[in-house]
Amino acid sequence: MKKRKKVIKMRGSKTHGYGSKKKHRGAGSRGGRGYAGSKKHKKTWIKKYEPGHIGKRGFKSLRQRGLKKAIRAVNVGDLERLAEGKKEIDLSKQGYDKVLGSGQLKKALTVKAAQFSKKAEEKIKKAKGKIVKI
Repeated sequence: MKKRKKVIKMRGSKTHGYGSKKKHRGAGSRGGRGYAGSKKHKKTWIKKYEPGHIGKRGFKSLRQRGLKKAIRAVNVGDLERLAEGKKEIDLSKQGYDKVLGSGQLKKALTVKAAQFSKKAEEKIKKAKGKIVKI
């Protein structure tokens, strides 16, 4: 059997069981339309009934997830300063992973590193130096 609607039952009643007239009128009675007040007076409601509504979503890069290490690079122009008068330099011990090609190299150096850019290789060989990939 179908249940009778409250409106039918309450015909003749001024407030239909809501007490004061202003308690059941317009968007003001629900604290604004939609998600209005979701960070203020409706915050607890949002947290309870729609917990995924507020917050970050989407993708994170491999570096953000800690799966890929950030590469620390050094330029060819800084190699002489880092070598401190020696003829051989091991960049992995100094915390560098890659050698890039910016700057000039005047001294012949043996450079040990995990990676080299093409320009860096050319400049080290041009200065009669050697490249050792670790």
